[in-house]
Amino acid sequence: MLDIKFLRSNPDVVKQNIKNKFQDEKLPLVDEVIELDKRNREIKQEVEALRAEKNKASKEIGAMMAQKKLEEAEALKKKVAESNGRINDLSEEEKEVEEKIKKNMMIIPNIIDPSVPIGKDDSENVEVERFGEPVVPDFEIPYHTEIMESFNGIDLDAARRVAGNGFYYLMGDIARLHSAVIAYARDFMINRGFTYCVPPFMIRSNVVTGVMSFAEMDAMMYKIEGEDLYLIGTSEHSMIGKFIGTTLDKTELPQTLTSYSPCFRKEKGAHGIEERGVYRIHQFEKQEMIVVCEPEDSKEWYDKLWKNTVDLFRSMDIPVRTLECCSGDLADLKVKSVDVEAWSPRQKKYFEVGSCSNLGDAQARRLGIRIKGEKGSYFAHTLNNTVVAPPRMLIAFLENNLQADGSVKIPEVLQPYMGGNKEITPKK
Repeated sequence: MLDIKFLRSNPDVVKQNIKNKFQDEKLPLVDEVIELDKRNREIKQEVEALRAEKNKASKEIGAMMAQKKLEEAEALKKKVAESNGRINDLSEEEKEVEEKIKKNMMIIPNIIDPSVPIGKDDSENVEVERFGEPVVPDFEIPYHTEIMESFNGIDLDAARRVAGNGFYYLMGDIARLHSAVIAYARDFMINRGFTYCVPPFMIRSNVVTGVMSFAEMDAMMYKIEGEDLYLIGTSEHSMIGKFIGTTLDKTELPQTLTSYSPCFRKEKGAHGIEERGVYRIHQFEKQEMIVVCEPEDSKEWYDKLWKNTVDLFRSMDIPVRTLECCSGDLADLKVKSVDVEAWSPRQKKYFEVGSCSNLGDAQARRLGIRIKGEKGSYFAHTLNNTVVAPPRMLIAFLENNLQADGSVKIPEVLQPYMGGNKEITPKK
């Protein structure tokens, strides 16, 4: 959410930012907020003047009563009563105006970084850098569920009977591999100085609206019926929510946390051939990283975060690339974002396995996360990034480590988490 003082002083900048994100339908909101803000300040000034007059009159009433000037005192009492009525009316209007301002400000997108490429959607995202050499082996790579099935490692039919589409049972070596990747990712981030955390897997609505846009919330979140609780779509939400309503001393920063959680998503509109199997699902597990830091440090942390993901994938012999998200592909709260994509030898292309985002002070402003420093109190900056999210990561892992005989080699870094095994062999 933007600072209303910034919007008031820079309406053309805010409008151009909306145009850069191809959200022209939101342009009228800027002028509406400016008018509402003007009325809000007028109300406050009138209320302040009325209260001053009321206080003055109250003192005069006391003096008149002492002097037995009863008629004059009664006239002033009537005037004070009228002022009280007007103050009450204005206070009600003030609440309504401020609610409208907040509603509009929650919809107006954050100002994107000047370095973000302008584009309508993800088709116009820009490749930044490749890490590792993409390889297409001289044998056919089966679809990822076929690889898993060769290990008796997945049961989609049973999952459909139990929970419906978008769920799965992982079994045997594949289930163990899944847990090994999560455990390795946890230790990888701890070794990079992050504090490990297992957060709540449900959050309240004020946290949901603090960390994401309404559009994202509607597309992603599952609501718990009859309670003010939502299942998390990613642990970054409860991790950032940990700091709601807090003021952090400058000396406590940065806060660097890495978290494990299951994630639950509606995945509205998911369709197409690559949505088969376990590419888009309603439930998965994830290792995440978040940072709460000084505003001037967020750009440096942004680069550190996405590099962590690149280094993790490269340590498992998986080629990756980074893709700069264009303006039209950025969620409304984001200042800048980069996707990390892994190489798929089967598809002969890259696909998304993680996303790193700098949200500036947007989440902190919504959640009331402040810093106390020499300059007084001000809003923190927040960032998040995927460490690893099986099963997408499993798809990349299996395809890039599959051998001609159907076995899958285990990179050295994962072997301690797989009982020392250097490969797993198919059951059929």
